[in-house]
Amino acid sequence: MSTVYAYPWDVVGDPGAADRLAGLNADAVAIAASYHTVRAATPQHPDHRMVQARSAACYVPVRPSAWEGSRLVPAEPDWVPGDDPFGRARDALRAAGLPVHAWVVLTHNSLLGTANEDLTVRNAYGDRYTYALCPSSPEVVDYCERLVGEVMTLGAPDGLILEACGPLGARHGGHHEKTEGADWTPVQLDLLSLCFCAACLELYRERGVDPVELSARVCEGVDATTADAPESVEEALGALAGPVREIRTGIASDLAHRLVARAREVRPDIPITMHASADPWATGPFSTVAGGVPEIDCLVGNCWIPPDTATEGLAAMRRLAPQRTNIGAYVLALPPQPVDPDALGALMDRFAEAGADEFHMYHGGLASTRRLAMVAETLARRPGTQ
Repeated sequence: MSTVYAYPWDVVGDPGAADRLAGLNADAVAIAASYHTVRAATPQHPDHRMVQARSAACYVPVRPSAWEGSRLVPAEPDWVPGDDPFGRARDALRAAGLPVHAWVVLTHNSLLGTANEDLTVRNAYGDRYTYALCPSSPEVVDYCERLVGEVMTLGAPDGLILEACGPLGARHGGHHEKTEGADWTPVQLDLLSLCFCAACLELYRERGVDPVELSARVCEGVDATTADAPESVEEALGALAGPVREIRTGIASDLAHRLVARAREVRPDIPITMHASADPWATGPFSTVAGGVPEIDCLVGNCWIPPDTATEGLAAMRRLAPQRTNIGAYVLALPPQPVDPDALGALMDRFAEAGADEFHMYHGGLASTRRLAMVAETLARRPGTQ
């Protein structure tokens, strides 16, 4: 099983887009139904070469009645023509014989986060991550449930893909990121991703975790010199690690289960995929499922990272997931991946050996003609493709 990802604007206004994507030899196309701010190249489109999505937006119609009583209401995109960009892209792709999955980004929303900072992730120093809606808040959970319900109802997709289905953290953050020079280790970035918003503070107290002590331990770990930096989050948090881990994984697990239930209310048979990680401290697009795997069809792991790390992550998810749940590899066809079908095929073979049953290819709209040809050739060689 293979899925190619694309944006609505890659298809809307381009009469050749559907056939071009069909020619990639994938089994389905994932079209963004809700997405964050981005400036995206469109090298294949007849009318433009760049799209500036100025804010996070919903690409199915935003019905006022569906959002009544919520202060978190998604924006509508004025950078794609028409009032239903997802629907127009879906119809064009289906006419070319391709199933269309709705790719829904959930808690990554700088527009709503900036307008509602009290609902965003707050680190131990008091800094707000305004791109990161915190799902410990019931209002954020309600927003995510409404969003999935609307995408399922109005988008009528053939499948659902959930991204950022949990808390975001210090990674995958702001526009013009300027954080690399701090030389924080991966563990220190995990510590900077722990949330201290009002809802999280309440959870900590309910579970017997002193937020003041937790904050002090986090700050001590983040500010440690390179020689003294903790080698794990568990080392940094000491006796607090167990309950904090349980709280964090529980937040993501609760959100995932609620959204799967909401989707199945609309379509009981809908195939559901989730971008995920077996790491209990994971934040960002690939949410932790260490607290429990919902009843879904596929967990997709990040494979844009060094291959050894990616294969370890896939194998860990395979061990964690029920046997009936597929494991997917999120494969980058963009730089720094070379334009080499043999190299890409060998990489995918490694991911398959680590437990990957599916391949999710990024990206059908951002890629050059040469890179699209590489994807098509690589997928055509794989057994069971189409």
